[in-house]
Amino acid sequence: MNNIGLKSEYTEEVSGKLNAYLSSLQISYMNVRGFHWNIVGKQFFVLHAKFEEIYNQLNEMADEVAERILILGGKPLHSFSEYLKISEINEQTNVSSAEDTVKYLLQDTKKLLAIEREILSFSSEHGDEGTVSMLSGYIEEQEKMIWMLNAALK
Repeated sequence: MNNIGLKSEYTEEVSGKLNAYLSSLQISYMNVRGFHWNIVGKQFFVLHAKFEEIYNQLNEMADEVAERILILGGKPLHSFSEYLKISEINEQTNVSSAEDTVKYLLQDTKKLLAIEREILSFSSEHGDEGTVSMLSGYIEEQEKMIWMLNAALK
């Protein structure tokens, strides 16, 4: 058992899953940051502000996930070379149109949601309510974001 009463084998495995998720969050963060910097067109003002809101949220999530890894006794990854190796989200470069930025953000958000659901299920099976609680909130936010992004594309 580790310091918070969870089996060490479990915490090692879930820390690995959370590091992969952290990597995807960090690449998504950089993608959205790039969309914020490079957006052009009639929707500039709305999307520029929205992307700032989203990358700030992703940054906060990444910090919370890294802290959760530490609580579980793991070590969070902290270099982009490591992130790029295991992220399920690909880097996006030179994306500046409203439609393309929203489509890529929608694609990435769906990937994050799938990862969150998978880790939540795994954590729930092992009685890790701390990780479950964290991910439950993220899932609710990602579902809302997907709804909003789909609405923006119509």
